[in-house]
Amino acid sequence: MSMAAKRLLDMIVASGLLVVSTPVIGLGALLVWAHDRQDPLYRQIRIGKDGAPFQLFKLRSMSAAEPGATSDTTGHNDPRITPVGSVLRKTKIDELPQLWNVLRGDMSLVGPRPQVPREVAQYTRVEHGLLRVRPGVTDYASIVYSDLGDIVAGAADPDIAYSQLVRPGKSRLGLFYVEKPSVLTDLAILCLTAAALIHGPFARAGVAALLQRLGADPSLVEVAARRKPL
Repeated sequence: MSMAAKRLLDMIVASGLLVVSTPVIGLGALLVWAHDRQDPLYRQIRIGKDGAPFQLFKLRSMSAAEPGATSDTTGHNDPRITPVGSVLRKTKIDELPQLWNVLRGDMSLVGPRPQVPREVAQYTRVEHGLLRVRPGVTDYASIVYSDLGDIVAGAADPDIAYSQLVRPGKSRLGLFYVEKPSVLTDLAILCLTAAALIHGPFARAGVAALLQRLGADPSLVEVAARRKPL
């Protein structure tokens, strides 16, 4: 898939989704603001294509009154998550403002998820291959680990839990996407992302089947299927 074709798909789909979702984003922002009368938008520096930093947008799901934490990974039981924020996270509505990042050219609809500078600083030489493309709103790993909040919940250090349980598989899935991109693959990932909101295991099985059709190593297919506990 050429970069021009991917960018065109991003612009068309993101524009349509932004028009449709603007009322939802607006309502979510109003509810977040009503909780504590603070800015409903959350902004964070992430690392994009070729290592360029950019500002990622989300609807804020945590209380602005609570002190910040040094952890970049958040479990679903984090006390800073507000009742409204919990709903926004479960439905992924908090991620919708990233459509603006797509229109700006910071991100693509599909691609390896952008990481914070601290995480990128720990990349191996191989993992730096993830920076060859624009990061995405969703990707294989977003579906396979859609329950990330549950995976790290209760961990003494969520960042360590993430690094040990999620990062190895997530990086492998991202690198496979970088090596074999296509418009049809992007459309399949978008559909499976929607399916993950309804039934995670079904969506993971769909990712595993897609990877198998694309000739992925059997061990990577098993990572996607998550038939064994992490």
